[in-house]
Amino acid sequence: MASPGLRKDVFGWGRVPVEMGINELRTGIVCLNDISTRHKPRTEDKYPQMIKDIHEIMVPESHADPHLRTTLAYTNMTAAAVRDALLKKDWPEEQVSAVRTLSEILLRQGYRLRSVAKT
Repeated sequence: MASPGLRKDVFGWGRVPVEMGINELRTGIVCLNDISTRHKPRTEDKYPQMIKDIHEIMVPESHADPHLRTTLAYTNMTAAAVRDALLKKDWPEEQVSAVRTLSEILLRQGYRLRSVAKT
C-alpha cells in the first residue's frame, strides 16, 4: 500500500482524510463524522429578545427601497451604532456580539447599510 502522502499528491486530497480512509479499509470500522452538530448556535437563537431590541432600534432609522422593488430596509445606522444602542438598553457586554457579528445579523435580518437619499 502506498503512503498517505503519495496518495495526497496523486489525488489532490488532504493527508488526514487519506489516512482515515486507509485506516477504515484496514480495520473495517467506518468512522462517522457528524459535522452538523459542531456549529456554534447563532446569536438569534441564543438571545431572541436581542433581535426584538435590534428591530426596535432599526425601525425608526430604516427606509424602504424608493422604488419598492425589494423588501430590504436601507439604513444609515452602522453595526457599531447598533451595538452601542444595545449596551444603552442594559444588555450585558458579554452578551452583546462584536461589531462584525452584529453586521452579519443585520444582513440576515434584511437591513442594508446605505446612505439614505432624500426624496
